Amino acid sequence: MKKIGLVVKSDNRAMEKADEFEEWLIKKDINVIRKDITSHANSFFKKKLFAPSDLFCVFVLGGDGTFLTAARWISNQNIPIIGVKFGEVGFLAELSENNLFSAAENIINENFITQPRMRLRVQVIRNYLEYFSEAVLNDIVINKGALARLADIKTYIDDYYLTTYRADGLIVSTPTGSTAYSLAAGGPVIHPSVSGILMTPICPFTLTNRPLIVPDSVSIRIETSKKSSDIMLTIDGQEGVEIDREDKIIIKKWPYPINMITIPNQLYYNVLKAKLRWSGSRV
Repeated sequence: MKKIGLVVKSDNRAMEKADEFEEWLIKKDINVIRKDITSHANSFFKKKLFAPSDLFCVFVLGGDGTFLTAARWISNQNIPIIGVKFGEVGFLAELSENNLFSAAENIINENFITQPRMRLRVQVIRNYLEYFSEAVLNDIVINKGALARLADIKTYIDDYYLTTYRADGLIVSTPTGSTAYSLAAGGPVIHPSVSGILMTPICPFTLTNRPLIVPDSVSIRIETSKKSSDIMLTIDGQEGVEIDREDKIIIKKWPYPINMITIPNQLYYNVLKAKLRWSGSRV
């Protein structure tokens, strides 16, 4: 008997479709493990309860935020995942709700392929010990609090001193995350199959501090200046940790990608054009 995971946004439309989909799966003798995600998603992480290792795949009904939550639920396991969007186009969802059942039929019959999406691992080292560690699909953001002045963010690449960003913050993202906060901060769009890590300063004081793409084989070390205060580190926009002045932040490629189920003939460029409203005609 196959076992399938359902991760569902706490939204009436998504939950109604999930109820219908769960009933459909059960009629096909499939065991369903369902997680409904409320607005209090942090409690989902703090319990450190991860997806069963014998899941055949995971369907995510909701937006990109729900997908990021599901990716962390999978953790380092090789479980394929697919997102189902409702209304507004998301960058992480492959399916529309109208195509859910036909696509699910193919997936159950193992007629699908997957695309690996790189993840990062971020560690906070405090007093020479690991204080915090998490996997990241989209981005890591180091930024100042609402009342703090510019942050001084000292940045090293493989122990080579790169620069000290004087800025509102710094975004370190995967190619998948290049269309999230980094894009709003002026960073480039990177195709998910490109191997690299993107570093985008947020409102830098020095205008020559521009977004930088480095190889995904490097180790990035970040330290904050003793003059900096009220600094936060945020993971995928969902979980945050306060950074002390003596902390060291280490960011590397995680060896466990997320394996996203892809739909034939659905190009990443189509998602970009729809989400970013690109057009070949005059405005």
